[in-house]
Amino acid sequence: MERFKLKVAVYALLIKEDKILLCRRFNTGWQDENYGLPSGHLESNETVTEALLREVSEEVGIRLNLEDVEFVHAMHRKSNYIDLFFAVRSWAGEPKILEPDKCDDMQWFPLNSLPSNIVPSVRSAIQNHRSGILFSEPQSED
Repeated sequence: MERFKLKVAVYALLIKEDKILLCRRFNTGWQDENYGLPSGHLESNETVTEALLREVSEEVGIRLNLEDVEFVHAMHRKSNYIDLFFAVRSWAGEPKILEPDKCDDMQWFPLNSLPSNIVPSVRSAIQNHRSGILFSEPQSED
């Protein structure tokens, strides 16, 4: 019998001047047309922070230093995901869309005025971060 396995995803909350960078999902098959964060899956033989640095570089073309990254929230979703969210307040380079086959828009949104078409778990994680809540288990699934 195969053991139960969780999937792990990492998310970057790129924040500057009380705004957060969101990317609109496109052609991915999950939550398309909704805004999300630069994110991705943990790969084999990779640490969580290595995955975060890799995904942010691949998706939006910026470089992070680990000292500028702070763990801010963990979420367990019933779809067998553990989502780890990291606030990033400093980086090298200007964010740009590097995967136009998966993202068709990228914008800075005020933290207190997120778009209505945002991935629900991402909205929840941002709100939890702003409230200082480190862990959540949403009852509804994205």
